Amino acid sequence: MIDARCSCGALALSLPGPTNLVAACHCLECQRRTGAPFGVGAFYPVEAVKISGAPKEYVRVGESGGKVRCYFCSDCGSTVFWRPDKLPTMIGVAVGAIADPNFPAPIKSVFERSKHAWIDIDGTDVEHLQHGSIPKTSS
Repeated sequence: MIDARCSCGALALSLPGPTNLVAACHCLECQRRTGAPFGVGAFYPVEAVKISGAPKEYVRVGESGGKVRCYFCSDCGSTVFWRPDKLPTMIGVAVGAIADPNFPAPIKSVFERSKHAWIDIDGTDVEHLQHGSIPKTSS
């Protein structure tokens, strides 16, 4: 099991282990959500994630056109996970909330059309996409 949590620990997730789908997202909304030049999410089937705490929800329309439900701690404000309506069976977990320097690197780099010019997501197996395109099923 792997734990992900907010800064104060009031919102935590229990995850089954590393996932096969880790994506770096350069969309402007992820830049704003993280306060960084991109966000990195690990995607899990919803039924595999156990949530403890009472997250607050913020709903926005993503660059893909679908709604994205972001969940954050109402005490410290850390975004820990999100649910894109276009991927109803998946939950995205902020890799920074996992806080494991050995967690798998991204295999996808999406919305590169808004990527900062000085960012490089390296790796021979990384799929680079100008728009978003995450498979509907993965674990």
